[in-house]
Amino acid sequence: MNLAQFFWQGDALTRTVAVLLLAMSVSSWVVIFWKSWLLHRASRDVARCTAAFWQSVSVDEAMQKIKAFDTQALVFPMVVATKFEAIGTLADAGSQAQRLTRVLRNALLAALTKLQHGQVLLATVGATAPFVGLLGTVWGIYHALLGIASAGQVTIDKISGPVGESLIMTAAGLMVAIPAVLAFNVLGRAVARIEAELEGFARDLREMGSTDTAPVVNR
Repeated sequence: MNLAQFFWQGDALTRTVAVLLLAMSVSSWVVIFWKSWLLHRASRDVARCTAAFWQSVSVDEAMQKIKAFDTQALVFPMVVATKFEAIGTLADAGSQAQRLTRVLRNALLAALTKLQHGQVLLATVGATAPFVGLLGTVWGIYHALLGIASAGQVTIDKISGPVGESLIMTAAGLMVAIPAVLAFNVLGRAVARIEAELEGFARDLREMGSTDTAPVVNR
């Protein structure tokens, strides 16, 4: 008996659990492939952009180079932040260094938000898929017990189908959860590495901006 026969022989709950596991598996694999591509490009872009910035003779020149390299818009907003102008709002309160820190922090937060997309879904699938499969397992065992009770004796034909469904649901839950957990850990390390590079670059920008724009006191 193949998986299709097991699916159509099951009741509404069994089919719902199977469809839910399939949806969780498809969504997690879509996120895995998409985030792998995104983080690969992001890692390359950050390296190219930071190198282009430090090799430029001015911020304006660096902005022109980075705009072409930064396909994910991770570094460019931070460089733009060093050239902001006061507009007379509460956001401009404090020293130049404080304002620059605030703008860089917002730009860094926006970049990290992009990098974190999809991580919640992978964590959710990895944490809940085994329990969804367990629900199908418990339901299959329940059907097996009903078959034994109605027959009045233990026979293979009464318990083989329900027990087979329960075992398949257990395996399906694990097959959905394991790739999601592994991808969450691997992609999480990649995000952390890019995050560290961006934080280091933002710190360098702040120190450079604070030094360049420090006020001169006439004596």
